[in-house]
Amino acid sequence: MTTTPPAVRRASPRPRQPAEQPTKAPAAREQGVTDPSAALLPQIEPVRLLEPDGTPLPAHANYPEPPVEALREMYRRMVVGRRFDTQATALTKQGRLAVYPSSRGQEACQVAAVLAVRDTDWVFPTYRESMALVARGIDPVEVLTLLRGDWHCGYDPTARHTAPQCTPLGTQCVHAAGLAYGEAHQGRDTVALAFVGDGATSEGDFHEGVNFTAVFKAPVVYFVQNNRYAISVPLSRQTAAPSLAYKGIGYGVPSEQVDGNDPVAVLAVLTRAVEHARAGHGPFLVEAHTYRMEPHTNADDATRYRDGAEVDAWRDRDPVARLETYLRSRGALDDAAVAAIAEEAEAYAADLRRRMHDKPEVDPLSLFDHVYAEPTPQLVEQRDLVRAELAAADGEGDA
Repeated sequence: MTTTPPAVRRASPRPRQPAEQPTKAPAAREQGVTDPSAALLPQIEPVRLLEPDGTPLPAHANYPEPPVEALREMYRRMVVGRRFDTQATALTKQGRLAVYPSSRGQEACQVAAVLAVRDTDWVFPTYRESMALVARGIDPVEVLTLLRGDWHCGYDPTARHTAPQCTPLGTQCVHAAGLAYGEAHQGRDTVALAFVGDGATSEGDFHEGVNFTAVFKAPVVYFVQNNRYAISVPLSRQTAAPSLAYKGIGYGVPSEQVDGNDPVAVLAVLTRAVEHARAGHGPFLVEAHTYRMEPHTNADDATRYRDGAEVDAWRDRDPVARLETYLRSRGALDDAAVAAIAEEAEAYAADLRRRMHDKPEVDPLSLFDHVYAEPTPQLVEQRDLVRAELAAADGEGDA
C-alpha cells in the first residue's frame, strides 16, 4: 500500500519591510514646545576664559571673570599647594608617609573649589584632595595624618567644616547629600561641595547622591575632576556619554563642563554653581577636564598605561604658569611678587618637612576608639586581644 508522505509545512514568506523612514521628532518638538532638558545641558565645549598660554578670551555671558584680587590669591595658594604636593611626594619616598596621591596638574581645581565656598560651607574630599585641604587653611601635618597611618583623621571635621578624606569611591556623594539636606531643613544656607573623580561616577553612591539631592533640592555641588584615568582605567572605559557633565541630565540636575587647567574659568563656573545651590535651586554638577601629572600614588607605575607624549602635551597646559602669565599681563603680578610667593612656598615646605620628621606618639589601643558610640562585643574582644599582645610584648622586652 502506497502511503502519501505528509505535507511539508512551508514557512510563510516574511512580509516585506517598508523602506526605513526617518525617525519622527517627539510630539513636543513638533508642537514647538521647549525641550525641558535644554536648561540642564552643559556647554558643548568646556568653558574657557584663558588660552593655554594665558591669553584672555572674550568675556563669557554666563560666567563673569572673578575679581583680580581673588585670582591673585588663587595663584598664591596654587604655588604653595604645588610645593606642598612636591614635598609630600618626597616624604613618601623617605618612608615618612605610607602613601600619597599627588594632585599635581590639578591645582586650579583644588584651589578654586575651596575659594568658591565659604568657611561655613562643608567640603567632602576624596583621598586626592590634600592640596585642597591645605588651601582651605588646614594644618598640613593634620592633613597628612591619615596618609601617615597614625590616626583616622588628623583635623577636627566639625571645626573645619571638612569631612574626613575618604578612600572608598563615591561614599562622599551620599554624605554630602545628607548633610546638605539636613542643613537646609534647619533653615541654614550651607552648601556642600563634594569632590568626585571620573572613576567614582561609575559607582552607585554617586548616582544615589545626585538623585537624592535633585529630588529634595539639597544644596550640593558635585565637582567631578576628570583627570582621564581611574588608576589605570581610561575615561573611555568609564562612560560612552559625550562627557561626564551629561551624567546630571537624567536626574534633572543642571550641569557644566569647564577646562580644568584654566584657573579663571574653574573659579567662575564653581562660583556660579555654589550660588545656584545656595539660592535654593538644588544641586549643580560641574565636570573639570584636567590631568593627573604624577602616578595614581607612589605604588603605581603610570608608564604601563599612558605614554610620555601624552603627559608632555598636558604639561604645556600648566595651570600655574597659565594664571601667572595672565596676572602679569593685568599688572597684578611682577617679578618681586612671584619671588615672594615662591619664598613663602619654600618656607611652608621646610616647616612641613621639619615637623613630619618628628615621630608621632601612637597608642595602638586608640584604633578602637570612636568606631561605635557603644563598642560591640566583637570590638571589645579584639581590643582585649591587642591589649594582651602588647602586654606580652612588653614582658618579653623586660626579660
